[in-house]
Amino acid sequence: MNRKILQLAIPNIITNITVPLLGMADLAILGRLDNPAYIGAIALGGTIFNFLYWGFGFLRMGTSGFTAQSFGSNNKTEIIMTFVRAILIALAGSTIILLLQKPIDYFSFLIFKGEADVELFASEYFRIRVWAAPATLSLYVFYGWFLGIQNAKAPMAIAIVINILNIIFNVFFVFYLGMKSDGVALGTVLAQYIGLIMAITIFYKKYRKYFKHYSLQALKQINALKLFLSVNKDILLRTLLLIFVLSFFTAKSAEQGNIILAVNTLLFQFFFLFSYFVDGFAYAAEALVGKYIGANDNLNLKKSIISLFKWGVGLSLPFTLIFLFWGDVLLRILSDNVEIIEASKPYMFWIVLIPILSFAAFLWDGIYVGATASKAMLITMLLASFIIFMPVYYFTQSSLGNHGLWLSLILFLFGRGLFQTLWAPKAIFKFKPSIF
Repeated sequence: MNRKILQLAIPNIITNITVPLLGMADLAILGRLDNPAYIGAIALGGTIFNFLYWGFGFLRMGTSGFTAQSFGSNNKTEIIMTFVRAILIALAGSTIILLLQKPIDYFSFLIFKGEADVELFASEYFRIRVWAAPATLSLYVFYGWFLGIQNAKAPMAIAIVINILNIIFNVFFVFYLGMKSDGVALGTVLAQYIGLIMAITIFYKKYRKYFKHYSLQALKQINALKLFLSVNKDILLRTLLLIFVLSFFTAKSAEQGNIILAVNTLLFQFFFLFSYFVDGFAYAAEALVGKYIGANDNLNLKKSIISLFKWGVGLSLPFTLIFLFWGDVLLRILSDNVEIIEASKPYMFWIVLIPILSFAAFLWDGIYVGATASKAMLITMLLASFIIFMPVYYFTQSSLGNHGLWLSLILFLFGRGLFQTLWAPKAIFKFKPSIF
């Protein structure tokens, strides 16, 4: 079981790590230009795409859960039909984004304000990069589908190729063709479509046998489609709640002034660093839990969950020790601003608590996705957001200030894991997918 977990988790960890590395490369490229507005442009434009694409995260999660269950039950028709339903939704969603790109562009910059030149370059960045939407959303489906059939190496290979090509294109367009943030946007578009071609090629070479089981009649099955849409709707709402909590945290940080905003943004990188690793095991959970539920194999279902939590504890403890004893070193790697580093130190102990108190929420997310227990995911997110996060913040903001904000976030993360643990006997171990 440990070998199966690692075979899925390690490629996903590598895939996750490529994301911040690309961001760092983009900043390094644009940071060598004479106008700092270009950095602000991709930061602002990137934020818009984060909000836009996070909403479609259900395409990956929902696809992996249903595919894993179909794989576990050896239901070849549903394996391919899950892919077909998801890719049709991805194409429809990307078409809507392209048709509405001008209103999205306009309203985004009513919400995300910047200086005039930053907004100008960010808008240009958006209008170019938005044409990658069909490739980006389709890749979500391919990533989820590959993971569902227990193949984590394909998404890893695709992500590595995309990010390497993206960096190469960016360097070429910016330094050799004299482009600016628009060159970075164009590089992203080209890299995404090449990644999509790679995904299609892998799919065709290794898995085209599943197309023999394609069924137009199955595509028309209302119950299967309704279940797929219902699960994805719940995942979408759950994701929007998570975006709300993180955005609220950022907004309340900003209200405390530029120093606290910088401090919290800096410290949040510790959270992201841990999440890149633990998410690898959450993705492994999606694949394994879905497979064992599809196969009605309760023994291996429970064994996989126990093993996953052992890995969660084993991962969180060293991160806790690293943050405790070398947090100051990491701070100085992230920033050389003495004022911000000194202002960060009183809040470092919150960072030390994050790994051990949050790993359960990450792992349960993967387990719930694998079980397609989306309604329970949504309910537990609602409880953690509005029973814990919001009340704790408003009860402590006047007396604890920024400590109250961090307390509310830490308890939110812990509360999610706690609620999911309490809900698991009903949501996971007695869960029966209705399409089988």
